[in-house]
Amino acid sequence: MNSEQQYIELYEQARGMIVQHSSDVMNAVRDTAFEQFRSLGFPSRKVERYKYTDMQALFEPDYGLNLNRLEIPVNPYDAFRCDVPNLSTMLYFVVNDAFYSKVLPKGHLPEGVVIGSLREFATSEYYNRLASKDEDALTSLNTMLTQDGLYVYVPKGIVLDKAIQVINILRSDVDLMVNRRVLIIVEEGAEAKFLFCDHAADDRHFLTTQVIEAFVGENSKLDLYCLEETHAKNVRISNVYIDQQANSRVNHNVITLHNGVTRNKLDLEFNGEGAECFCNGCVIADKKQHVDNNTLITHHVPHCTSHELYKYVLNDEAVGAFAGMVYVAKDAQKTSSQMTNQNLCSTKQARMYTQPMLEIYADDVKCAHGSTVGQLNDAAMFYMRQRGIPEKEARLLLQNAFINEVIDQMELEPLRDRLHYLVEKRFRGELNKCEGCKLCK
Repeated sequence: MNSEQQYIELYEQARGMIVQHSSDVMNAVRDTAFEQFRSLGFPSRKVERYKYTDMQALFEPDYGLNLNRLEIPVNPYDAFRCDVPNLSTMLYFVVNDAFYSKVLPKGHLPEGVVIGSLREFATSEYYNRLASKDEDALTSLNTMLTQDGLYVYVPKGIVLDKAIQVINILRSDVDLMVNRRVLIIVEEGAEAKFLFCDHAADDRHFLTTQVIEAFVGENSKLDLYCLEETHAKNVRISNVYIDQQANSRVNHNVITLHNGVTRNKLDLEFNGEGAECFCNGCVIADKKQHVDNNTLITHHVPHCTSHELYKYVLNDEAVGAFAGMVYVAKDAQKTSSQMTNQNLCSTKQARMYTQPMLEIYADDVKCAHGSTVGQLNDAAMFYMRQRGIPEKEARLLLQNAFINEVIDQMELEPLRDRLHYLVEKRFRGELNKCEGCKLCK
């Protein structure tokens, strides 16, 4: 049986249960997504955007799903006992794929701001509008199975002084598949910062599909930080769709410190002049971990600027992949774009695949891209060894210096400082020995 067949049969048999525990808005697009998934099937490695990760193999195991919305006992603060030091945030929890309403942050949000259950607040005006334009089987699978998630609405002119921190907790007594959805709407002139932290509370096999849709209005600003620190039994498939209007600004940062298999896809579109984005990725992987980042930035209109910087440090038999495309339409004159991917393979067994691409149809643009794959600098190692620094410590210092360029791009200073500390612990192998939340240590 093909990997997708078990999900086709699951939907046909359990559709009533899925619909019963969701909302009319989410249910309205469910059958269309199912038909698309059935038509497409899981992408093979012959599909250009999926050539570095075997999706069919990842979805072959028989995972449980909590379609009947049985309550899973969890105290979020048992799994996550702290905040990022000195970073004042509004703290929310998503347990598996459901917004956790039993524990909400103290204090009041500005008038009109809504943060809550997607099942309760999603509107047809925004839900699935970006995702439906992408004929992607993984997005279709998420749309047909997801029952809840996170909804964020920041109305016109509102500036959120505090960052919104969302802890995604994976919790189960059996191997579990989770289908999580996030919808973010930042209206004209509004500003918001989000920190998503993925955390596995149990030593089980988890398969997570996640779809994030973000609408960034004219003259607005969105900062989106996604930190994954789970374990080797976790498979995470995340598709992010961002729509930017005129003079908006987006910071999108993906940090993978510990995982099993991770596949992140980012599709960002400029639909208003004068918009700018900064897309950064920081990956540290060892053992047999696998991290695949795939980006598509589309310049539809003139005078927009995109910046991309992705860096990987791979040890042992880890596999990394980066494929980035910048598409510049015919009318998108005065486009400026810079894409950089730099990779460090610290062992001969580590593997890195990189594919930076430009597709340009305008004639007045400034676009550049570059990629490097290398090993630790022998001259720098020799210099440090000559000054009495042990080889292990010298390797750590060089790896730290390499990856810190990405972290230094982040505007949240307390998070930036904390990540410097976590990255050093990661290179020393200390995070692998910890139990519970690594931010607490």
